[in-house]
Amino acid sequence: MKKRLSEYTENRNNNFNLIRFLAAALVLCTHGFVLVVGNIDLEKISWFIIRLNPGGISVDIFFITSGFLIYGSIFRRKSILYFIWARVLRIYPALIVSIIFCTFIVGLFFTKNTASEYLCNYDVYKFFIKNITLIFGVEYQLPGVFFDNPYKNAVNGSIWTLPYEVEMYVCLATISYILMLFEKWLNTNIIKIIFLCITITAISLEICYNFKLIDSSMPWFVHLFSMFFIGVSYYICRENIYIYSKLFFLLVFLITSSFFLKEAFFIVYYISLPYLLFYLAYVPSGKIRIFNKIGDYSYGMYIYAFPVQQSIVALTPNISIFTMIVSSFFITLMLAFLSWNFIEKKALEKKDSYITFKAFLQTIHLTSDYGVKK
Repeated sequence: MKKRLSEYTENRNNNFNLIRFLAAALVLCTHGFVLVVGNIDLEKISWFIIRLNPGGISVDIFFITSGFLIYGSIFRRKSILYFIWARVLRIYPALIVSIIFCTFIVGLFFTKNTASEYLCNYDVYKFFIKNITLIFGVEYQLPGVFFDNPYKNAVNGSIWTLPYEVEMYVCLATISYILMLFEKWLNTNIIKIIFLCITITAISLEICYNFKLIDSSMPWFVHLFSMFFIGVSYYICRENIYIYSKLFFLLVFLITSSFFLKEAFFIVYYISLPYLLFYLAYVPSGKIRIFNKIGDYSYGMYIYAFPVQQSIVALTPNISIFTMIVSSFFITLMLAFLSWNFIEKKALEKKDSYITFKAFLQTIHLTSDYGVKK
């Protein structure tokens, strides 16, 4: 029996929290290997191209999921300002606390400098400001911190994806705002075609770059842009996409059988990953959905794992990879639990404050339905 993807999206009870948590844990495992043995061995856990290692696949899952769910939010609310407000609340409060943790707890404890030298160093505040804003990229190093670790100096390497995430939000908000301005002249099919053209163009550029048909100065941007807008396109075309088990297992067979064929695997991976993701997000049900009652610990896992792991390596230089992964998982899980319950969840509760403010503005005729001044 097959159902349209749109039939599943009507119910918000799904497995996305669990999938993102497992993806964050997979990033932790990947980094556990790298941070123990050093960055020169990263290739050993990469499959054919540097992006297709376990951590890279997890990042792709994050971006596909993000594009799918976030466009769904825009579609339901039809408000760019609400979208921006919700994204700020989701990304920044927990991020700011984690950067404070990295800068003034981890950094101050592990620096080889004296406390006064460390706190008076310009690079400390450069690290802090860049990483809590994400506007000008991220900074990985703090003065004298983790200098002797196998993976030298980097305090939180995981946050490299966050500026790209913000850029995806900006791109989607800009495109959606332009389409809203011309909504009277655009029907659903035209909007579908526009987003599909954007997605196909991005995928085409990524394929050309991967097979060295063109040179790219922004390989990661193109790759993550394509993944994000694949998620957007799946949501837009959800009425035309059927989810059923036979196709799921066929794609599992194809991706498994093409694993050792570099060129074929890349194409099959692009075709299969989104469908496999959405099948797993919506079809398995029952007791597995109990995970949703626990909370969403994926973001906390993602932003705390790297500094926790670097700290463990600094304290126990000869630690085994297995011990590192297990110990860092439980420490990071504890921090993720605290982050979700005391920061992220409380911040997300503030989303309704925008709705209240918008309603007030509408009563005095200052805004239209899209949150734009008349």
